[in-house]
Amino acid sequence: MSHGVEPQPAEHQRKMALVTGVGRLAGIGAGIARQLAADGWDLVLTYWQDYDARMPWGIQPDDVERLTAELEAIGAKVAAVPADFQDPEAVDRLMASVAEQAGTLQGMVLSHAESVDSGVLDTSLESFERHFAVNTRASWQLVAAFARQAGHDGGAIVALTSDHTAFNLPYGASKGALDRIVIAAARELGPLGISANVLNPGPVDTGWMGEEVREEGTRRQPGGRLGTPADVAGTVAFLLSPAGRWVSGQLIKADGGFSA
Repeated sequence: MSHGVEPQPAEHQRKMALVTGVGRLAGIGAGIARQLAADGWDLVLTYWQDYDARMPWGIQPDDVERLTAELEAIGAKVAAVPADFQDPEAVDRLMASVAEQAGTLQGMVLSHAESVDSGVLDTSLESFERHFAVNTRASWQLVAAFARQAGHDGGAIVALTSDHTAFNLPYGASKGALDRIVIAAARELGPLGISANVLNPGPVDTGWMGEEVREEGTRRQPGGRLGTPADVAGTVAFLLSPAGRWVSGQLIKADGGFSA
C-alpha cells in the first residue's frame, strides 16, 4: 500500500520526515508520527507486516491505512511504504520511492526493530544475523542514505535504542552497535548540518508485555506508570525541531526516571 505525497511549490513546502517501524496504531512509531504530523511535518512511514505476524500481537491489517487517514485528517501528507530491512537492497528501494513520492527528507526517526528474546546459549545463528541485519546494518544504510540526499539545511536523525542485554542478547547487542553508528554519524555528518541522537525510552508497553513484566515495570517507575508512545514522541519531536538541533551525538534516556 502506498499513498503518494504530492510535490508542493517551494514557498509552501513543509518539512518531510521518514519514520520507520510504523505498522501498528499501538506502536511507538505511530505515536511519533502523530506528534510530528501535529507539529507540521509531512511523513513517509515504513512497516513490515511479516514481522508483526511472528509477534504475539499479530498483524493488524488495517492499522497502516487507519493511521494514514488519521494523520491526513490533521493536515499531513503521508506516504506509507512496506520495507523488509532484512533485505540488503530494501533501503535503496525505499529511498528511491521517497525521492519519487516525497522529495528531500529533513528528518528521520528509526523506530523499526527485530526483537525476539533469547540468551547467550539459545540464540540461533539465523536470529542473530536477522537482528543485526534489521537493527544495525539497515540503520547504518538509512543514516548514510539520509545524509546523501540531505539539502543545504541538513537535517536531524533520531534512533530508538534499548539497554537490554541478558536474555535478550541479539536485540540488545544489535542496538548497542546502533548506538555507536549514530554517535559516529553526529561527528561525521555534523559538517553537513545533520544532527544525530539515540533515544532510550525505557519500557513502553505496546503489546509485548505480559502481566508480570507490566507490574514489575510499573513498580520500578518513579512516577508509578509505564511510558506511552506519546511520552516518547515529545522528546523525538523536540530533537527534530529547530530548537533541538543543537543537541547531537547524545544517548538520551527519556524514560520517566526508570534508569535512575
